[in-house]
Amino acid sequence: MTSTVSRFTVALTAVAGLPAVAGGLNVGVELPRLEVAEYHRPYVAVWLERADGTVAANLSVWYEVKKRDAEGAKWLKDMRQWWRRSGRELSVPIDGVTQPTKPAGKHALSFSEGSNPLPKLEPGQYKLQIEAAREVGGRELVSIPFEWPAKQATSLSAQGKTELGEIKLELKP
Repeated sequence: MTSTVSRFTVALTAVAGLPAVAGGLNVGVELPRLEVAEYHRPYVAVWLERADGTVAANLSVWYEVKKRDAEGAKWLKDMRQWWRRSGRELSVPIDGVTQPTKPAGKHALSFSEGSNPLPKLEPGQYKLQIEAAREVGGRELVSIPFEWPAKQATSLSAQGKTELGEIKLELKP
């Protein structure tokens, strides 16, 4: 009985695994180490924007999630571009999207199309948008334009100047 179940499971897995055509994105976000008198970890929003400027997906939002009385959420509006485009319409926390702030360093995010938070995208032009805002600091927005779906594995990057370091985008067909 066990061998029949095992063979059925293997066969079902093989058939179900055949049409694996969903693409994905890998995003690298560098938060530079800043030598300032008063340093606070930045709030960061990562989202995809369509060619017309509308938001296709909110991928990740980092903020102080454990502040008493959800006070950390009131500072999300300091990420002005993200806030105006979609943030003010959202109710945080958002499962699979919101996370605690991160320390200085390189951080990797990975998304598969069709899995939360990356929906199935229509073919076309998009921008990866990453915005950072820091208390007693500045704010910065870095954009990387790309075409979806990716015809081949592609690596793109952009360099922030103050609140963000190197931003990497890897497109997976």
